[in-house]
Amino acid sequence: MVSDTQKLIVSPSPHLKAKDTVSSAMRDVFVALIPVTLVSIYFYQLYAAFLIAVCLVTAVLTELLFKKLMNKKANLNDWSALLTGLFVALLFPATTPWWKAAIATFIAIGIAKELMGGLGWNRFNPALFGRVAMIILAPWFAFVDGWFAPLAANLGSVDVVTQATPLAMLNAGMEMPALGQLFLAFPGGALSEVSPLALLIGAAYLFYKKHIDWRIPVAILVTVAVLTLIAGQNPLCHLFTGGMMIGAFFMATDWVTSPFTDKGKLLFGVCIGILIV
Repeated sequence: MVSDTQKLIVSPSPHLKAKDTVSSAMRDVFVALIPVTLVSIYFYQLYAAFLIAVCLVTAVLTELLFKKLMNKKANLNDWSALLTGLFVALLFPATTPWWKAAIATFIAIGIAKELMGGLGWNRFNPALFGRVAMIILAPWFAFVDGWFAPLAANLGSVDVVTQATPLAMLNAGMEMPALGQLFLAFPGGALSEVSPLALLIGAAYLFYKKHIDWRIPVAILVTVAVLTLIAGQNPLCHLFTGGMMIGAFFMATDWVTSPFTDKGKLLFGVCIGILIV
């Protein structure tokens, strides 16, 4: 006989059982990004450290603000705000003006995360949403950049910041760096592009913790490799550049915005690979 005090919990499938909590899973992804974060700070020094700090602080403050405005209880212990802030920072070049990174983080947390339902209900990956929003808003910033110029942080000179990105070099027909160098560490582009090896180390940790499935990233990488090979190009030049690794292992595998069936994951990865190429 069922007691009147017992409650039945009814929820739609899929029904997943695991010992992990949201906070521990988010924290694990944050930990998985530490290797590439450290490599980016090694190359870009204070520029990278400052940009990451700005995004982390903005993420926390935005989370608190929107929770207050929406009369919801803030829970920074779930690590979702900090993780989104770190993701946003890694998607920008080191010399990005700090206010642009802050605005991107504000959009990611405030609009893509909180206004779309909060943690677990976002329609888009918040960090990518914030980054794309800044690309769309770029013409507007051309008119207002001068207003923020006095607020620019002068953190010294870093030679590698002015270096062309590998994809830009490939597009211009320039001599590409050795593939081994591209794979280990090659400064150019966004912070997350400095080292595919560092990203793979982080991805290996997520596989070990069983937070991601191999189907989506493998489908992306294989599709890109096959299509670029058909196009007569070296697939490794594309796999080791352009943020491919962070996109395949960290972004496309986002738990909320990716499929949960095995066939769906493979199809999802193939479609992403086609769009990339």
